[in-house]
Amino acid sequence: MAKVSDQEILNGLMSVFRSKGYDGASLNELAEATGLKKASLYHRFPGGKKEMTDAVLDFMEAWINEKVYMVLSNSEVPPQQRLKDAIHNIGEVYGHGTKVCLYRSLSMDTGMSLFGNKIEKGIGQWLDSFSILGEAFGKDESTSKQLAQQNFVEIQGSLVLSKATGSTEPFAQAIQDIEQRYTA
Repeated sequence: MAKVSDQEILNGLMSVFRSKGYDGASLNELAEATGLKKASLYHRFPGGKKEMTDAVLDFMEAWINEKVYMVLSNSEVPPQQRLKDAIHNIGEVYGHGTKVCLYRSLSMDTGMSLFGNKIEKGIGQWLDSFSILGEAFGKDESTSKQLAQQNFVEIQGSLVLSKATGSTEPFAQAIQDIEQRYTA
């Protein structure tokens, strides 16, 4: 039997939590998505679904730190390149508009009460990184924070619209709008 990597397990868990949220994710779906049997999944995550969700949120936090925060705050790279690189990474994590946001899915029902602090921290990290970018483009602190919030709202809204319409065009337009907001 082939060994399932931690990365594969986390990606499988994330896929289910993105589509079902915390309350809607069943152990059968989580096991199927990871390629593990339920007993093996519980062996790896003795705390059950809550521990699985914590692991996925930790994984997402590390991803945001590496692929968004570190990219956008790297003062050794010109701001235009930072934006381009971060936008590319954001496109990848959201399947260029085909995948919903993990934070949105987990912010429903029980998920928010269990994981609200982690969700808030991840979103805060995202907002901080875009605020840093705004200042690198010469915007004042207040404007940079407003742009960061607008970017987050626009991406989230475009993901909902892309899912509802079956078209990735709203996401592509949101990305284009974000780029133009900084470079125009």
